[in-house]
Amino acid sequence: MGRVLVVANETIGGQGLQDKIRELHDADPDLQIVVCVPRTNPKHGNIIYDEAVYQAAQVRVDLARVYLREALGIDSTGEVGDPDPYTASMDAVREWHPDAIVVSTKPSTASGWLKRDLLERLEDAAGVPVHHVVSDVDAEGLPFHVTLVVANRTTSSAALLDRLRELSQQDSPHLFVIVVPQEGGSGKDFMAARGRLGQMLDILRRDSVLVAGLVGDPDPYTSTMQGIQFFHIDDILISTLRSERSGWLRADLVERVRRATKCPVEHLVAQESTSPGTEVPA
Repeated sequence: MGRVLVVANETIGGQGLQDKIRELHDADPDLQIVVCVPRTNPKHGNIIYDEAVYQAAQVRVDLARVYLREALGIDSTGEVGDPDPYTASMDAVREWHPDAIVVSTKPSTASGWLKRDLLERLEDAAGVPVHHVVSDVDAEGLPFHVTLVVANRTTSSAALLDRLRELSQQDSPHLFVIVVPQEGGSGKDFMAARGRLGQMLDILRRDSVLVAGLVGDPDPYTSTMQGIQFFHIDDILISTLRSERSGWLRADLVERVRRATKCPVEHLVAQESTSPGTEVPA
């Protein structure tokens, strides 16, 4: 059984990469696929939260593995790598000892990896064949619809969950990336946001909704813009409380996001999420 290391970031799910993995797997049905996603530092926000950066890369790993399994019938292993793609690749080479490497990039005019001579450096250092595939996800899109969902106090509200279930039936397949901005920079704030996120993911996965998520920056606008940077997004759904109770609406979040992106933005008003035994912050 052979082993192939796939190194990709924004082009995970792109047609070029899918075709290459399918080709290799058809040639060797027992081929082991290892996906490595280098972390990406955000362009938005004054403070970089390392945990959020790591989570964003882990979500891409998870979505890649789910899609390979659901669409191509291929099981895979995945890991988050160093922010430098060369270091991430070589760390994975030392860990997994692959027989070949597949590097997926955007076209040369848009690829920072190619501008840093990543392919040539890997060929010199790894000692195994390096295959390069180009996926122009900006022009071609992805073979699934991706909705960025931004919510905090309303994560498990009936209105939001029902809306996501409804949307999941409209496109096949439909992926949801949930971002839950934490309410401050402390560990307690992070844990509270992660608890809300985990409860929401559990509910939706039980209903067979394809979903992943991460805790975001305390500023909801920054969280949203980082989500747009980290993932190839088709549209955005922002869930808030009613206007008299929503700090996000007082900060004009929905309109600011609409002005900053070409993606359609849906605003959904929902009730505050509660569950037995859960204390909701004031």
